Amino acid sequence: MSVETKAVLIAGPTASGKSALALELATRIGGVIVNADSMQVYRDLRIITARPTPEEEARVPHRLYGHVDAAENYSTGRWLTDAKAALAEIREAGMVPILVGGTGLYFKTLTSGLSDIPPVPADLRQHFRDRLEIEGVEALHRDLQRRDPASAARLMPRDRSRILRALEVVEATGRTLTDWHREGMPPLVDPQRAVKVFLDPERGALKQAIARRFEAMLKAGALEEVRALDARKLPETLPAMKAHGVPWLRKVLRGEMTLEAAAEQAIVDTRQYTRRQATWFRNQMPGWAWVKPEEGLIAIETQSSPPMPKPSRKGEGGADYFIARKNRS
Repeated sequence: MSVETKAVLIAGPTASGKSALALELATRIGGVIVNADSMQVYRDLRIITARPTPEEEARVPHRLYGHVDAAENYSTGRWLTDAKAALAEIREAGMVPILVGGTGLYFKTLTSGLSDIPPVPADLRQHFRDRLEIEGVEALHRDLQRRDPASAARLMPRDRSRILRALEVVEATGRTLTDWHREGMPPLVDPQRAVKVFLDPERGALKQAIARRFEAMLKAGALEEVRALDARKLPETLPAMKAHGVPWLRKVLRGEMTLEAAAEQAIVDTRQYTRRQATWFRNQMPGWAWVKPEEGLIAIETQSSPPMPKPSRKGEGGADYFIARKNRS
């Protein structure tokens, strides 16, 4: 695989084997794995979101995993900004980015861009209104001068509504109003120059994989991870507080249900979500190769230009490792 293939995009439902395939591929070609999952960005949630383990992260380079605090309302626009920087770094190093995840909107904006300013989450808007009441409009204007000098220079220091809007946008998207008005956010990956696969496991096998994975999460300390998150007393409207399994395990911590019942409900929720993931991709992302997880590496090799190199030594890449790991994510 050379510069003719600009990127590899691996999507699929939760627990379909995406991370295992990405790790196998990155090991084989010397690629860099870039997260495209909206929950795996949160540093507080390594276990409950099945983020790559420290050992896996040490094996090949990973980007955009666990780099956001759970107190932040991370948006698609901000992910696209972060992905732009990561891709520039990877391409400067002459490596192939391997974007992997289950968040369809991330992949859509990656290949289509954003032409309109994304909606600002309600709790973020309230955050700045609370600051306005406590600190005053002059303090917010000074903050805007630091974060968006062009907008601050254009606005009167006491223009409350426009100052609030400018701060909301730069916080939610990582880009200034001036940038949005000038060009929106162009696509970062040409879909015609990328390998695109969607892992489509058989439903029965996927249901079993989801159940096994949640059981493994509990054994690895998911309840204690949620306990630490719960202790922060963060607003329940934040995305991290809604990650699969988190609301149910919080009920366990409050004594409202048993661990067994919470696990059952979390598994049901995840199964329902995987159906929505597949439906969304079918409707929104034409042109992807839908393959069984065990056929993912072959499908990528078939689309690649030129073909991928074979593993250089025993144990580096290889089907045995992939098969052993294929149900992890």
